[in-house]
Amino acid sequence: MATQFISFLIVFLTTCANYVNGGGPQFGYLGPHGPRKWGKLSPTYSACSNGKFQSPINIVKSKSVPSQHLKPLDIEYHFTANATLVDNLFNVAMNYDGNAGVLRLNGKNYTLIQMHWHSPSEHHLDGLQYAAELHLVHKSVDGEVTVIAVLYHYGHPDPLLTKIQSKLEKLVKEAHSSTNKQAQVAIGAITTKEIRKHSRKYYRYVGSFSTPPCTEGVIWHILGKVKSISKEQVAELKAPLIWECKSNSRPVQPLNGREIEMYDDEMNHA
Repeated sequence: MATQFISFLIVFLTTCANYVNGGGPQFGYLGPHGPRKWGKLSPTYSACSNGKFQSPINIVKSKSVPSQHLKPLDIEYHFTANATLVDNLFNVAMNYDGNAGVLRLNGKNYTLIQMHWHSPSEHHLDGLQYAAELHLVHKSVDGEVTVIAVLYHYGHPDPLLTKIQSKLEKLVKEAHSSTNKQAQVAIGAITTKEIRKHSRKYYRYVGSFSTPPCTEGVIWHILGKVKSISKEQVAELKAPLIWECKSNSRPVQPLNGREIEMYDDEMNHA
């Protein structure tokens, strides 16, 4: 009995529960539950190994296709909405309750429902992996998903994380409490106008969720402007996570013939 308990404890401490994508089987970023094994953990995760349009990817700038039909990202982040900081065990996320903002794409509104962080970055630019990556997840009324990804290099602190620093510190304490398995900290009303991302350049491609079940059909926008984040902030984002998920970035996936479109404000107005 003692041996069985120890085995269970080891499994629990070295895997990350998937709460965001439907509460499916546990996954991680190392060992038998790592990215190379995701597709075998559950039939619902089969796209992780069999999918042909997976994320993240390495963006080779010289091979991206300048597109005249793309326009500046039509983002409206000026709403005030209640938010909750959540330790998903495999990432730290900020979930919104209400209308936090809208991304308009191809005549359709996509509502900002959540943002979360990965470190190091999942997407690469010309083979370079960055310190961190923020995913702003938007969803339309018919269930389609589009994500804006922001890459970060080490440098000055990120203003958004600075604003919620006390809440993040509280989340770390809650996560380390013996009574909390998935810690949550209410942020309250927070305006999203401060996270509005202007970019004169971005890359667009069709991919997938970068965590199980790796569902495809996600429209990705990777901003060309790399922001800065401090090492202390990255450490705080990692602190609540289970050790196997401290480095929570999936390896880059094959393009399989996909085209990466590029919008560049200077080129489009030349």
